[in-house]
Amino acid sequence: MDLGLKGRVAVVGGGSRGLGKACALSLAHEGANVAICSRGVESLEAAAKEIRSTTGAEVLEVPADLSRLADIQDLFQKTVDHFGRLDVVVCNSGGPPEGRAVDTSEETWDQAIQMALTFFIRMGREAVPHLKNRSWGRIVNILASTVYQPIDNLVTSGVTRMGAVAFAKSLADEVGRDNILVNNVAPGFLLTDRMVGLFETRASETGESADTLLQARASAIPMGRFGRPEELADLVAFLASEKNGYITGTTILVDGGVVRSVL
Repeated sequence: MDLGLKGRVAVVGGGSRGLGKACALSLAHEGANVAICSRGVESLEAAAKEIRSTTGAEVLEVPADLSRLADIQDLFQKTVDHFGRLDVVVCNSGGPPEGRAVDTSEETWDQAIQMALTFFIRMGREAVPHLKNRSWGRIVNILASTVYQPIDNLVTSGVTRMGAVAFAKSLADEVGRDNILVNNVAPGFLLTDRMVGLFETRASETGESADTLLQARASAIPMGRFGRPEELADLVAFLASEKNGYITGTTILVDGGVVRSVL
């Protein structure tokens, strides 16, 4: 299937590793040119080299701290200056710090809100003027399954990302007639460095090995395994494409069936 992404230009936040890099690779494999950003210059350059060599796409790497509004604005402007257009925005940031409802500190809440709510608001808002210039655009936010089902010690994720869902729904309402579609994907247990790190933290708290905890979690997933980053990335590529013409304002789980809600 040709997704109609050839010649399109996509910005991918956090594109140097994990889910962000997987999304950049999937988009580039479909013919899009990509601008990727992260704070780590070396990892950013390595990711850009990998994407170029495996896909043949043109890649612009922009070192940026996307917790700063000025860096977000600079990222979009550099992308448009370099490629002459902007079509797709994949909003991806590091997950918020861990925390429980009973004892998460004010400082941790402030950090979580910046990382997992304010970030998505800024990315969507600042992208829209560029997308409106072409009367076509796709915004895809990478959230988490915590918007459907709480995860122990990740109250910060569920609370902030529910706000991001509400913002995306309102944004989708406002820009739909400009042919700009806004959607969220909600990964469950995908085998990324962050996921492994969460289980290593729990291992240190419980005294069990991280491998034991990972295996126990995998056995509780209906598909019997953790997901792969590229399995989420391919959905993102579809939602970012011309083949998606009528899906907007929605949140799609990529979780192997682990969320038990029927809605």
